[in-house]
Amino acid sequence: MTEDDERWMRLALEVARAKGSDPSTSPLGCVIVRDGQVLAAERNQTHELPDATAHAEMMAIRRACEELGDMELRGATLYSTLQPCGMCTMASIWSKVGRVVYGAEGADVHPMYFEAHGVDTLAFVTHAYRDDITIEGGCLRQECAELYYGPDADLPQDEQANL
Repeated sequence: MTEDDERWMRLALEVARAKGSDPSTSPLGCVIVRDGQVLAAERNQTHELPDATAHAEMMAIRRACEELGDMELRGATLYSTLQPCGMCTMASIWSKVGRVVYGAEGADVHPMYFEAHGVDTLAFVTHAYRDDITIEGGCLRQECAELYYGPDADLPQDEQANL
């Protein structure tokens, strides 16, 4: 990871905390950058809209494409505070993002944050769809993981979003 990667991930952390940092609300932040310019910076908005597809990455991809007037984000880097889910990873593929950098990964957080336990959707996508996308994890990993419930948190079943 570079200093620029850390700088953009810190912005994603700031965006994630913009409306509070209660881990039950999945406070994800996402920033899309190209040529040193922020194209979009969004947080999860699933509860506010309400829209199950309003993940931070999906919202940022939408905003960046609107900003550019183009559905392709070639040469852009998507920064996410948490490893993107399958839906967000596929949106990155279809929008032709060149690079995905994420902070915390599945093992760092409670299983409720992921839809497919034991399936690495990022590896699936990189092997099945494109060979021109780079996916890197662990940028400010600990800081990002602190936004979410820990992997062994004892949570009531009705508070676990994806279980």
